[in-house]
Amino acid sequence: MVGRIFAAGVAVLTAAFAVAAPLTVQAAPDARAQRTDAIVRRAIADSRIPGLQIAVVKDGKVVLERAYGVANLQTPAPVTDQTIFSINSITKAFTGVAAMREVEAGRLDLSKPVSAYLDDLPQAWREVTIRQLLSHTSGLPNIINNATGKMKGATEAEAWAWAAAQPMAFEPGERFSYNQTNYGLIQQVINKLEGRPRDATVADPQFQLVGMTRTVFGDSRDVIPGKAAGYAYRYPDPAAPGVLKPVQEEFEPLHRAASGLNSTADDMARWMIAIMDGRLLKPAARQTMWTPVAFNNGQAGQWGMGWVVMPRPDHPAVGMTGGSRAAMRLYPQDGVGVVILTNLSGATPEDLIDEIAALYIPSMKLTGVSGLRAALRARGFENAPAVLAELRRQDPGFKPAELELNDWGYRLLTTGKSKEGLAVLKIGAELYPDSGNAFDSLAEAYQVNGDRAEAIRNYRRSLELDPKNTNAAGRLKALETPA
Repeated sequence: MVGRIFAAGVAVLTAAFAVAAPLTVQAAPDARAQRTDAIVRRAIADSRIPGLQIAVVKDGKVVLERAYGVANLQTPAPVTDQTIFSINSITKAFTGVAAMREVEAGRLDLSKPVSAYLDDLPQAWREVTIRQLLSHTSGLPNIINNATGKMKGATEAEAWAWAAAQPMAFEPGERFSYNQTNYGLIQQVINKLEGRPRDATVADPQFQLVGMTRTVFGDSRDVIPGKAAGYAYRYPDPAAPGVLKPVQEEFEPLHRAASGLNSTADDMARWMIAIMDGRLLKPAARQTMWTPVAFNNGQAGQWGMGWVVMPRPDHPAVGMTGGSRAAMRLYPQDGVGVVILTNLSGATPEDLIDEIAALYIPSMKLTGVSGLRAALRARGFENAPAVLAELRRQDPGFKPAELELNDWGYRLLTTGKSKEGLAVLKIGAELYPDSGNAFDSLAEAYQVNGDRAEAIRNYRRSLELDPKNTNAAGRLKALETPA
């Protein structure tokens, strides 16, 4: 995809794609490394990623580390294995580990309400459990606007005061809602148990134990030597290629259990190994951390304690993404982990990980969303109905997880690939015809693609299936109101 880019950056960015040679090379690259390199290069070209690091671990060792492209388009400084990248919400996985270390120490009970640990909470918040906070099933009002990343207040204190005055979004445990308030409270709980200031960072002991010498908290207001600049394509027209812009990030002190970490692929690899070999958590605590939290109706969610859980029949995986530019995933039964860090928000490196992991797990086949993604890349998104039909003929039980389909579709919608996003979300509605959320997402895809009539029809269908869907109700009202 060729986009409209900053004039000053065109030559540099083009050069980055052309000479994205690995800077950390194995002495004798095997076929797996070569195929990994091909997958990464394809993604760099397709998503126009300036710079990237990757590391793969297997059986307690780092088996591949590579660096590509440029860390800063203005310099341009190359990415090396020492370049530091923002990892955004992967910070939550570190917080999940920190919380489970408190559980192991006997100081924290996941089933207890947050009020057992913190005073001066709004009455409606007091019975929310620690488990619900960590799994985003609390129903608390969100101090952050997830769409913009901005606090709902001019200061952190104002944002918390605003949240305290709001009604609950839903009954705790009723549903999932990605919410930064949750981790601000968890940060305060852990720090109180450890006798630290309420807004102290909570992952530092892990860095020291593992030897993560280049991992540090900070944002765009801080000088972090060796840190890659951040970029994102902006889409005034969702169907257009986009314009490359620098990204500025600010994470207030009580937001740094949710975001704010910066690291390297090498440090992240060390951390993944330490999780799997038991240095950070014992097996029982790991298992609890990686168990999906069920909703009140008994349906399993997709979050454990700070980690997204993919409980597949074969090769189950756990992981986390950050800022749509960093991703890590572990395959605990296979002893494999993959981390990819980039300096492009919207790069969606998580979409590559299963494909790469399968190279290091001989018995692993691409199924579910990963299989669908590979097939659509090979045959084209315009052939999505035929691709889905063929996959279902090959496997009558083929049914990618609804949440994974929805997440993938939205990533495409928001990164200049609106037609591809629509194709994926159509599949979601076809496979999950009783899901109000599937039709809400499909309606939004039609809206982004300029099809007002289909957007209205699908928002109505969403409300029929889920009358409590306030998002669909609000969008439908706006669409049906004469201009």
